[in-house]
Amino acid sequence: MLPRIVDFLRDLEKNNDRIWFQENKERYETVRKAYLAIVQQLINRISLFDPDIAGLEAKDCVFRIYRDIRFSPNKLPYKNYFGAYMAPGGRKSLKSGYYFHLEPGNSLLSGGLWMPDPKLLKIIRKDIYSQLDEFVAILEEPSFKAIYPGLEGETLKRNPEGYPPSFPHDDIIRHKDFCVMAVKPDSFFSQKNWQDETVAAYEKLLPFNRFLNYTVEEYLGEA
Repeated sequence: MLPRIVDFLRDLEKNNDRIWFQENKERYETVRKAYLAIVQQLINRISLFDPDIAGLEAKDCVFRIYRDIRFSPNKLPYKNYFGAYMAPGGRKSLKSGYYFHLEPGNSLLSGGLWMPDPKLLKIIRKDIYSQLDEFVAILEEPSFKAIYPGLEGETLKRNPEGYPPSFPHDDIIRHKDFCVMAVKPDSFFSQKNWQDETVAAYEKLLPFNRFLNYTVEEYLGEA
């Protein structure tokens, strides 16, 4: 079913307008239902090693395909991808979790924190700095690094205020996002065992997510 979802998204990318979408609404509903079923399968399997997401429902994790164009120069009405964020509380969660992004030519498996609010970001940096060796060990663990080469996202040009101008791994502290990702070709999802490999890749994220969520839970008053 995944190749059919990718085919739909590829067609949507070529015909990103409301007339085409309405003419293909039934097709969209079919592939969306299939994507929801796949995400639910992933949730159920991830929850076996990360009980924090047990009981999540796919509908609470999958993002809308409709783009918010109010403040964007890009006025295309639809996203050309399906995305789901599997974390405690679903897609609006502040916690580190597991992201499943299906897009022709740019699909990815990802985890961590994307664009945390400024107050939380400061606390995350502080906790990473105070436990830098532990955090670096997670990132550099060979089987983790083989899947997720390094932190992604936006960075500062210099160290934030309050940190020494130079210290080992100061590039980590400069990050505004603390997430990692593995880009997958479309052919990956044609493999019979793609879901096994995906779940195995997500399992490698567990120490990374737990490190970040310790800070997030303190921030939210849950620790």
